[in-house]
Amino acid sequence: MQLVMKNMAGEQVGEIELSDAIFGAPVNRGLMHQALLRQLANARLGTHKTKTRAEVRGGGRKPWRQKGTGRARQGSTTAPNFVGGGIVFGPSPRKYTQRMPQKMRQAALRSALSVKATGEQLVVLDRLSMEQPKTKAMVKTLENLGLGGRSVLVLLPERNMPVERSISNLPNAKALESGYLNVRDLLGYDVVVMSQAAVEHIHAWLG
Repeated sequence: MQLVMKNMAGEQVGEIELSDAIFGAPVNRGLMHQALLRQLANARLGTHKTKTRAEVRGGGRKPWRQKGTGRARQGSTTAPNFVGGGIVFGPSPRKYTQRMPQKMRQAALRSALSVKATGEQLVVLDRLSMEQPKTKAMVKTLENLGLGGRSVLVLLPERNMPVERSISNLPNAKALESGYLNVRDLLGYDVVVMSQAAVEHIHAWLG
């Protein structure tokens, strides 16, 4: 698959060959959905907790005598029918972790990248670098690429603090190392922008 390669000024500087095995793979929507659900589930902390009648404070003696009051018999104020009593069948800490084989995770990434490539939602730059963090300069770069007003995921081959800090102040943009590429971010942003070095890293990883 041939794709136009641009520079940070939005000018075409050549073409780049994208692997059809990665950016032109058959789209498996069911697999992408499974990978997305797994990622969302693994992000859950599972620390929810309510107290049972054995854990709430209070109780001790019987609230009133068994007979003669005209009221229903009660043994403790920690019972669920009392205000402040225990919770019946409430949530308790648990793990929501889901497992997924590595080959299935990689196939889901190929499907998501193929969706972006075929939908013309993929932009490749010859390089993406800045000498110092400048949000205004990053906004100008995105406007040069015709991406003003759209949500953008920027993939970097490695840590690049000036670029990352320039993007961090933009509400509709996110910088991510290509090694941490995931289905949630791929499907959550309108356009994916990556440097030529990031493309080479993805080829080596998913190829």
